[in-house]
Amino acid sequence: MAYRVTFIPGDGTGPEIAEATKRVLDATGVDFDWDVQQAGVDIMEEAGTPLPESTIQSILDNKIGIKGPITTPVGTGFRSVNVALRKICNLYACVRPCKYYEGVRTLYRDVDLVIVRENTEDLYAGIEFEKDTPDVERLIGVLKELSPDARFGEHTGISIKPISVEGSDRIIRYAFQYARDNGRRKVTVVHKANIMKYTDGLFLHVGEQVAKDFPDIEFEERIVDNMCMQLVQKPELYDVLALPNLYGDVLSDLGAGLVGGLGVAPGANIGTSAALFEPTHGSAPKYAGQNKVNPMAMMLSGVMMLRYLKEQEAADRMENAIAEVIREGRSVTYDMKADRNDPTAVGTSEVADAIIEKMGSRTGATA
Repeated sequence: MAYRVTFIPGDGTGPEIAEATKRVLDATGVDFDWDVQQAGVDIMEEAGTPLPESTIQSILDNKIGIKGPITTPVGTGFRSVNVALRKICNLYACVRPCKYYEGVRTLYRDVDLVIVRENTEDLYAGIEFEKDTPDVERLIGVLKELSPDARFGEHTGISIKPISVEGSDRIIRYAFQYARDNGRRKVTVVHKANIMKYTDGLFLHVGEQVAKDFPDIEFEERIVDNMCMQLVQKPELYDVLALPNLYGDVLSDLGAGLVGGLGVAPGANIGTSAALFEPTHGSAPKYAGQNKVNPMAMMLSGVMMLRYLKEQEAADRMENAIAEVIREGRSVTYDMKADRNDPTAVGTSEVADAIIEKMGSRTGATA
């Protein structure tokens, strides 16, 4: 039976890389029933929102989706389509593998780590109070009562950083289970508990408790600033990192930089009842319609989706074909060339053609 999957092309360059990804996924031989839905600036005029209810319902009904990059409209009062999807669908775990593929231009070679970021709490919870408003003045008054030594500038905005036992347990337990299920050896909990003892300290304490339930997985902890230095100096020592929301966002881009950039950085947002796969880069609207941008981050997100569906053989074939195209360095987009002006660079669609051809040669089938 076919997997019914919500397919969101996105906007900007999204539709081009999404179509290329869909062609490669179809070429794996796995049977998909694509439920095409829209989100982003292109649907704003028609739907009155960048995130139509029909799109949300599709993800909730199908319980799995893949999407291209989406532009957050400016000046609409809508914070972020991506953040909204994570909240509405309760996609609490952001999973971002950072893996080196031979042929990618980077200073690092021996990198294969996974960032597991909590998606719903921390400073990204959206609990903010604007400077010079009655609400922030009232809040400051309460805070001064609770903490008489607290000092605030005359014009202060405030963001709240909620971190719960429940949210921390859920994400750290997910990281350990991911490590166990994927043959990983170690989980590192990243925090700033030396300074923020009641939030990051809580996160670390929960990590220490959860680790006891996974004696087969090594546990360690790192302060976030030290973790950044460690990743730059010796990333090969790390495996699965579990982080609160803000640190996870920052370190996932650092991890992507280690392995060559966002063009090879896939992502997934996993919840209790749904999963949404997406590249980590933006929509690059200035390149829309030019058949120019690199689709590999979304294709690697498709590999993650196949693994989530337990289609391991298809996932391996697709990832190996992508890796071989990268290694050869011929059928790649301009950003993957040593010289970005290299006239032999190919377009988005041609990258898909090359990967499909590689998968065909591996199975003996025709592309």
